[in-house]
Amino acid sequence: MSDFNDFNNPQVAALPRHLKQFIVNQHYEHYTPVDHAVWRYVMRQNYSYLKDVAYYPYIPGLQKAGLTIEKIPDLQDMNNALAKIGWGAVTVDGFIPPAAFMEYQAYRVLVIAADIRQLKHIEYTPAPDIIHESAGHAPIIADKDYHEYLSYFGSIGAKAMFSAQDFELYEAIRALSILKEMPDADEAEIKKADNLVTWYQSNMGEPSEMALLSRLHWWTVEYGLIGTLENPKIYGAGLLSSIGESASCMQDNVKKLPYTIGAVNYSYDITKTQPQLFVTPNFQNLIDVLEEFANTMSFRRGGAYGLQKGIDSKNTCTAVYSSGLQVSGTFTGFTADEQGEPVFIKTTGPTALAVNNKQLKEHGKDYHKDGFSSPVGRLKGQDKPLEDFSEDDLTSAGIEVGKEAVLTFESGITVSSKVKSIHAENDNIQIITFTGCTVKDKDGKILFDPAWGVYDMAVGEKITSVFCGTADKDAFLEIVYKSATGTHHPEYDPKTIELHKLYQQVRNRRHNKGDFGFLGNVWLMLQKYHHDDWLCALEILELLDHEDAEPALAAEIKQFLEQKAANEPEYKKLINDGLYLIKHPVEEKLIV
Repeated sequence: MSDFNDFNNPQVAALPRHLKQFIVNQHYEHYTPVDHAVWRYVMRQNYSYLKDVAYYPYIPGLQKAGLTIEKIPDLQDMNNALAKIGWGAVTVDGFIPPAAFMEYQAYRVLVIAADIRQLKHIEYTPAPDIIHESAGHAPIIADKDYHEYLSYFGSIGAKAMFSAQDFELYEAIRALSILKEMPDADEAEIKKADNLVTWYQSNMGEPSEMALLSRLHWWTVEYGLIGTLENPKIYGAGLLSSIGESASCMQDNVKKLPYTIGAVNYSYDITKTQPQLFVTPNFQNLIDVLEEFANTMSFRRGGAYGLQKGIDSKNTCTAVYSSGLQVSGTFTGFTADEQGEPVFIKTTGPTALAVNNKQLKEHGKDYHKDGFSSPVGRLKGQDKPLEDFSEDDLTSAGIEVGKEAVLTFESGITVSSKVKSIHAENDNIQIITFTGCTVKDKDGKILFDPAWGVYDMAVGEKITSVFCGTADKDAFLEIVYKSATGTHHPEYDPKTIELHKLYQQVRNRRHNKGDFGFLGNVWLMLQKYHHDDWLCALEILELLDHEDAEPALAAEIKQFLEQKAANEPEYKKLINDGLYLIKHPVEEKLIV
């Protein structure tokens, strides 16, 4: 991205190229006065309620993340604040794939959806929006134990195996969330998209590592509670950013369970409120559970288990030899010995070799464009692995550059030809390159023929790790899967633009003390042309009440709101909560 803005934030500046592709400009000027009013309403409600049930001091947390109650946050302000605690923030277009989301966390960068929910979805939206991402995730980021967990989770999640079904579900969820946020979405289309999500959720087959990790993420980062089962506090961003569910989740009908590895057995539905929540006694327990799960994953188990998971995923994966050599490509097969240990691996299509996540010179996917195969294991009759051989060991085994050599592995695989070169790093041998090479298995079957060209043999006694993705993502030019479905950006008709102007006039009056007379005119215009609106009316009433001004006008507006709450159930809680806050205001010093 030539115009990439790193906000002068070291964490954002350090993002690799394959993650930068998801970043979009915030376009702060696109937020309307109604958008800012939605933000302000939710944030005031949050503070009023969350100061009693949130785990951490909510307002200091907001301030440390560069947020205020009064207006939608600007990414530059957030980055200035987050840099002080070693984090950054970027804006993206709606849901991004889970693997990319995890990797951002590993780089200590918050991913924030640039859009904000519509007024009609003020209590909750299934779509990611700036309220959820910044007001939910950012305020707790200053807690050191928590942000250590978040970045560690990202580093584990970035290596998780994912499946084709994971991508299908991701696309279905993204499409549904976009539809639900469209102001004129067809109900039949929403139902169809909803059914598709349900179908994919029910037909995932055996859940992948990424699917299981996503559950742990959901029950902690998004919907976690901390403390005791009897008196838990909220720390999950999904709860903190939902003015509806942050209250309802504390009721007895929502089961509270101790947070353990067993949480991976609970799937979730992003479109519904949660039937149960998990309570952790402390953040260290989150790390302990994550460790327990990570120990079951391919990147730690390696061997035949990891290779099979890599083959099943049908995605680009990386197998790591005990020598440190990393082989990145699409794995299509391996041979194991009687003990089940891999003795030969094979990729098909473009493959790259790397050490320490840096692609080796002349071993990129263009060079190994037709795939890669190599033995794994020890040479027969040797008391140490080949990767640990010294110069003398190589000479005594007959492995010298420019000379013919015959390598016989314990598995019975033989490699015979002239040694062209030996590549070693970090006191380990990783590759021996041969010309005119023949590779045969124990039954004499040809595994590599001299006519196929130069043979690069990987060196390593074991496959210690297998993870999804490539070792050197930028060198591999890996384009992380990116959805073709764009989020909806509204175009406003003249009537809506006039409503925006009315909201702006109220906003201007709140920021600049002065005459109240014109607020009566704003109220008249609302009554005449925007009778459905309740939030602008609430903001006018708040100003009049706090200044003891225009009592007749205030009484008229209050009567309108109370009647609307009584006659239209969908507005009852929103209006009553707003009226409560007029009588129990958020302290002025906290809102700027």
